[in-house]
Amino acid sequence: MNSKTSVNKILILAANPQGVSKLRLDEELRDIEEGLLRAKKREQFLIKSALAVRHRDIHRQIMDFEPQIVHFSGHGAGEDGLIFEDLTGGVKLVDGEALAGLFELFADHVKCVLLNACYSEIQAKAIAQYIDYVIGMSQAIGDKAAIEFAVAFYDALGAGKSVEFAHKLGCRVIRTAGIPEHLTPKLLTKNQLKREESVTKLLHCLLLMLNFQHGSLQFFYLTLPEIKNSE
Repeated sequence: MNSKTSVNKILILAANPQGVSKLRLDEELRDIEEGLLRAKKREQFLIKSALAVRHRDIHRQIMDFEPQIVHFSGHGAGEDGLIFEDLTGGVKLVDGEALAGLFELFADHVKCVLLNACYSEIQAKAIAQYIDYVIGMSQAIGDKAAIEFAVAFYDALGAGKSVEFAHKLGCRVIRTAGIPEHLTPKLLTKNQLKREESVTKLLHCLLLMLNFQHGSLQFFYLTLPEIKNSE
């Protein structure tokens, strides 16, 4: 997030198109706003919301508002993507790679993305290639759990806590509310992905070396009888 004296802008994008189950998006937005209004550091946050968001609205809203935090409320469809609205109010899917490519362009000021939608961890992993902190849902999440998490998350940020703390608090509040979905929100970081990529590359190199050595030994033992016979 920004320094203590600057304003952190939160952009909430919401979509609940025709043909999918109705979500309590208005309640989530109201509760987040109320929490930030009573927050200890409320002067450091500015919030803007956009409803019935279409795919072209994503970049327009981000360019106009230049937020540090982008929050999506709506439905997710796993590998198929997040569900936005088309021009007629129907379903428009936007996949993880498309979203990642979009957020790459705004990585100079967007520092945190929260995807408050079912099965959105796939998109979160793609976006986390470019954004410092990204939260996605590892499985389906109910309305009540999604709202509890979001409100607690911004309560923590409004109190001056870190994104890591805010994520933990959101998960704990889901649990204290008696909802068995506290393990669903997953926090991913750009640095974490880079470390994992480095480890993966190292393991790959080690496997190649071991395979090469194993192949060399096999070659040696297979050719040893021929060498002995030729002596």
